[in-house]
Order: sequence, then C-alpha cells, then structure tokens
Amino acid sequence: MSHGAEPDRETAEPGPGLPRSVLADTVLDRLTVLYPTAADPARARSAAAYMKHVAPFLGIPTPRRRALSRTVLEGTARPGETDCVAIALRCWALPEREYHYFAVDYLRRHVARCSSGFVPVLRHLVTTVSWWDTVDLLAAHVAGPLVAADPELRRTMDAWIEDDDLWIVRTALLHQLRFKEATDTQRLFAYCLRRADHPDFFIRKAIGWCLREYSKTDPQAVRDFVDGARDRLAPLSVREATKHLR
Repeated sequence: MSHGAEPDRETAEPGPGLPRSVLADTVLDRLTVLYPTAADPARARSAAAYMKHVAPFLGIPTPRRRALSRTVLEGTARPGETDCVAIALRCWALPEREYHYFAVDYLRRHVARCSSGFVPVLRHLVTTVSWWDTVDLLAAHVAGPLVAADPELRRTMDAWIEDDDLWIVRTALLHQLRFKEATDTQRLFAYCLRRADHPDFFIRKAIGWCLREYSKTDPQAVRDFVDGARDRLAPLSVREATKHLR
C-alpha cells in the first residue's frame, strides 16, 4: 500500500534505549506521513489553547484521526509487548498531541498483550507531557486492565497513591474506574481518604469522579462513605461523588 513521500527519518527511527520493532518501524513510517496530510493550522491553534498548550497539535478532528489510524494499521500484525512499548514511546517522542492519542488508542486495543513489565513504560507516559486528555485514558484503559490481569500490581497502585507526582496519584485513583462489581472498595475508599486533603484540583476532581462512577454500581456504599468522610473530603469531591445520589 502506498502512502506517498518518505517520512522524516528523524521521526521514524527509534532513539537511544528504545526497543527495536519492525512493526513499530512500519507504523511510525505510515503515521508520520499520513497524519500531517490532515493538518489544519487553525484547528491546531484552537486545540492547543484548549489543552493549555501542553503540546502542539496538528489540528486533526477525532473522527478523521481515527480513520487515518485505521489506514495506518491496515494489514499490520498483532503486536507483542515489545512492539507496544516501541510504538508508544516513539509516538510520545513526537511533539504533536495527535501522535500521543494514537499511542493511547493503540494501547487500549492491545493492553491484554502487555504484562506487569509494561508498568515502567506506563509511568513514563503518565508523567511525560502530562495532561488529563491522555492520563485519564491511560488510567482507566491501561493501568486498570494491567492491575486486573495481575493483582500483584495493586501494590504498585498503593505506591502510586503516595507519589509526589499528581498525575501518578490521579492514575491510582482512577485505575478502577471501569471495574464495577470487581472494584476493590476498601482500596478505593482508602485512596480517597489518603489524598482527600490534596490541594490540586485534578486530584480532588478525581476523588469525586471515581466515587461517582462506583456509585452506579453500589450507591449505598458511596453514600455511606461520603456521609462518614464529609468533614475530610473537599467540597468539590463531595459534589462530584454525589451527583447521581441526589
């Protein structure tokens, strides 16, 4: 399948310390040719401003970006963990945010092919070019499935909730977001209490969000928890947690 001109080799070749992956070579070569063809400078400026200039954007609308991604991945093999590592890290090394979104989407699709050994890479993705648009998806759709597949990683989340990096803390809070009946309720509530006095908006919001999401599964448990911890939880956390309980 032809994809036009050759990509800039500096964006396509792996950097020092990155694993070699023929699949990553193919994906990055295609990606760095196709995505720029849909760039929209005006939309890029708007998107960057909306995301507080955490990264530059190409300005590709999500439906168009995902259509391009399907073309990029057409005919490619299923990845192994090394391929996932290589694709994610090489995408993250590119400046424009849409490449990071590609990596997140790819990991969501293939997280079952990754082991607990992927956690250091996950930490890098969470703590590099950090903002809610990537962190929240990585928490719920990558960290969560990794922990569900290997309960030993609950200890990693126990360490992350104590971390100084707010995005690591937010990941620990949100990793059970899709667990529903499988939620470790004791951990969920303990994490919320442990960081209840955190001064940052994103942590207080995450506390309310994970409680609100679990309230869809066990509203009484969340109601009882919030009632008992109301003097410790920030008003923002309480408001978010109780949105579906009123």
